[in-house]
Amino acid sequence: MVNQYWQDREPSVGEVVFPFNIHENDRQQIRDHIVEGIIRCPESIRAQLTMCLRAIIKHDFPGRWATIVDKINMFLQSQNSGSWYGSLLALYQLVKTYEYRKANEREPLLAAMQIFLPRTQQLMSQLLANATIFSVLIQKQILKIFYALVQYSLPLQLINNTVMTQWMEILRAVMDRDVPAETLEVDEDDRPELAWWKCKKWALRIITRLFERYGSPGNVTKEYYEFADFFLKTYAVGIQQVLLKVVDQHRQKHYVTPRVLQQCFNYLNQSLSHSVTWKHMKPHMQTICQEVIFPLMCYKDEDEKLWQEDPYEYIRMKFNLYDDHALPATAAQSFLCKAARKRKQVLPQMMEFCHQILMDSSADARRKDGALHSIGALAELLLKKRLYREQMEVMLQNYVFPLLNSPMGYLRARSCWVLHCFSPLRFHDELVLRNAVELVKQDLINDGEMPVKVEAAIALQTLVSNQEQAKLYIRPYIRPVMQELLHIIKETENDDLTNIIQKMICEYNQEVAVIAVDMTQNLAEIFTRVLQSEEYEENEDKTVMALGILSTIDTILTVMEDHKEITQQLEGICLQVIGLVLQKPIIGMAEFYEEILSLAFGLTCQSVSPQMWQLLGVLYEVFQHDCFDYFTDMMPLLHNYVTVDTDMLLSNPKHLEVIYNMCKKVLTVDAGEDAECHAAKLLEVIILQCRGRGIDQCIPLFVETVLERLMRGVKSSELRTMCLQVAIAALYYNPALLIHTMDNMHFPHNPQPITAHFINQWMNDTEFFLGLHDRKMCIIGLSVLMDLPSRPAMLDEVSAQIIPSILLLFLGLKHLYASRLINKSDLLAHARAQEEDENEEIPSDEDEVSENTMKQQQSSMPTGLEGVDDDDEDEEDYWEDDGFEGTPLEEYSTPLDYDNGEDEYQFFTAALLRIQNADAAWYQRLTAALSDDQKKQLQDIYSISQQRRSTAAKGQW
Repeated sequence: MVNQYWQDREPSVGEVVFPFNIHENDRQQIRDHIVEGIIRCPESIRAQLTMCLRAIIKHDFPGRWATIVDKINMFLQSQNSGSWYGSLLALYQLVKTYEYRKANEREPLLAAMQIFLPRTQQLMSQLLANATIFSVLIQKQILKIFYALVQYSLPLQLINNTVMTQWMEILRAVMDRDVPAETLEVDEDDRPELAWWKCKKWALRIITRLFERYGSPGNVTKEYYEFADFFLKTYAVGIQQVLLKVVDQHRQKHYVTPRVLQQCFNYLNQSLSHSVTWKHMKPHMQTICQEVIFPLMCYKDEDEKLWQEDPYEYIRMKFNLYDDHALPATAAQSFLCKAARKRKQVLPQMMEFCHQILMDSSADARRKDGALHSIGALAELLLKKRLYREQMEVMLQNYVFPLLNSPMGYLRARSCWVLHCFSPLRFHDELVLRNAVELVKQDLINDGEMPVKVEAAIALQTLVSNQEQAKLYIRPYIRPVMQELLHIIKETENDDLTNIIQKMICEYNQEVAVIAVDMTQNLAEIFTRVLQSEEYEENEDKTVMALGILSTIDTILTVMEDHKEITQQLEGICLQVIGLVLQKPIIGMAEFYEEILSLAFGLTCQSVSPQMWQLLGVLYEVFQHDCFDYFTDMMPLLHNYVTVDTDMLLSNPKHLEVIYNMCKKVLTVDAGEDAECHAAKLLEVIILQCRGRGIDQCIPLFVETVLERLMRGVKSSELRTMCLQVAIAALYYNPALLIHTMDNMHFPHNPQPITAHFINQWMNDTEFFLGLHDRKMCIIGLSVLMDLPSRPAMLDEVSAQIIPSILLLFLGLKHLYASRLINKSDLLAHARAQEEDENEEIPSDEDEVSENTMKQQQSSMPTGLEGVDDDDEDEEDYWEDDGFEGTPLEEYSTPLDYDNGEDEYQFFTAALLRIQNADAAWYQRLTAALSDDQKKQLQDIYSISQQRRSTAAKGQW
């Protein structure tokens, strides 16, 4: 109730009754007692009260409730320790409210923290030696408050070096102290939830965040330069020594929670960049890599238990990088890869260590898994270094291929994973590549264990994508491979596999044609099963999986678009899927709308069947239920209805009426300017597509809709020009009809005639017509306007602007046409450049400096040349921003954009020549104010027009 009814609310437009709010008298009562309520209430309802407090603070602090600071402070300063925890929970809500606010929006919080920070620091110091659960819970809450205070923005005015030193000492002590021995009696799965470990977790999160975001010279923004130097010199090494001790406790088999171990590696990862911290870490590096990281990379008892009991959950866990059990191994792997990349000796030592294990025939299978895991993790780096790159083929042949037939499933899966990691390798021996592909194919099709099949599927796809020969080897087996992939998707519902099958479809589009219908039917069945499963509502993975299936069906449709008979067979299956989504309640199915609309688009690219025309009516019903959010997603499909089968569109007035009503609703109700731009664009497309097709009765409706929207005020130039463009298209469609329509149009609160207002707005906005189509439309429209037999009076007032505006538009087109002819050979040459050794190692006595920092330092150096070429740069930016790229709406083509469409050069010059011959006085008014440069540009346009006419006559244009 507090969340929904606390804030003052105004009546909706057209209503006079105020909606229900909690009365101010009641709100004051709640404000007076809620903090005390949180302190004294049972644990069971405390969480609800703290969330209510957060909502109240969000709306009332500081304006209506500045006294909350005094209230919390009173309980926090109390000698009664029973009030501390509840008051800290209240303070946490205050800090969380401002956690992600910009620094200049945090003043109310920082003013409050001037009071609270010294007290929390004092409390923390006082309680550090007390290991009781009550004390540790309070310490944990203080650490959470401090983290929320500093994690997004470090308030240096509140936390100076002295204050930071006090807190860093506290954080170091929390990390350094032992956890009570009795915690070992708790089940290992439950230990991470114990307050003692949570204290360490929060302390580590603070330390790591401070180092990464504010304390790492060469990697911070300007305001933290001084703090970063101070942090690195004062705290970084001392904290690192404590964390190395924690890591060593794990090495010695003492229990450390996964999150704490992960954060230790995150901190040490940052330490690799700095010589001062690296110097102290370097002596321990071999031990860390071989005795801490390596065991984390090995297959473990818990992995074996999960593989045997629930292989599908094993797959899910291995693909979920955020799983608690996966966190330390992921962080350790990231640390190893950075250390190998940045610091000498780490890579050769680790590779030698792994090589010895792989060569030892008596080595434990799990250690072999760890060795392969380590090498695979380093694959990207190894492939960049010639010394290792040239040995990889032999390594795969000697140590990986034999394990693809291992009796142990986890070694077969790991071997497939290693082949996936090294799939970009340039194989010198074709036979080795053929063996790799064959072995992986066998594991995919014949292996009895699902985790092996999943890894084999991924490995096979990456080999096919990276190796042209591999693609050829698999071609004869594409049917069983695809069938197996579908089977795995059906069994595991693993989203990564839908990506794999999409990539395989794209690689083998011709071969897939013969099985496309069966595949789509299978995918549709899997989608139906996922959607109708009992756990669908609660399981987010199910939604991701369902989206992946729809995307895969869409991929099949795309690659089959040239196979008309197959597309016709796919249509029925796809319509079943679309119907399944649309017949469900909107709340549950809206997340699939984008995908099903993409399917419908794919089914209408070549032709529109009667069934697809029926779908238009269904979509209109869906649209009516507050679904303008999806209008932009509907746009490609609606564009197809207009342009692919225009005859059918016009044969049934209901079709055009439905599309117009959708556009009108978007432009009438506040649907957002992006959707409104799309709606206006669709109206323009209809006018241009149906020019000469007798839709005169629609023109007044279309024009009135966009001009009425224009009159309500438009913030963006994109929507303004798009609305104008609909009227311009109508002018091109039938000039007399448009002028007649506007002369008979009246809007309230606008005394100026609509025709005059439209022309005036158009002339003011010509510079905002961007891209190719919009400029072309504007040029053609202005050409029609100046060539009108009966000119509106307003034209005389703007006559001197018309030709200069057209010249500006032609200048933009010139840049655009030129940019599309730019030779891309340099880019291609760069892409094909031979692989060279890349060396990112940092000398031991040097720090890593990011590119951003180098740029910042260079930009802050006084050059004495500031502002020299600003104008030139602005001009270049103008053309770069809009000249080389079309507007997003240009993908919705019209007859104007086809190769045989209207030529804007010829259209304009023909109009101007007609005026020159028929009305010399008007021609004089149009051209009298042109400068010499503009006259030269006009002459150039005549020349280009003549060239285009000659080229077209020869049939080459």
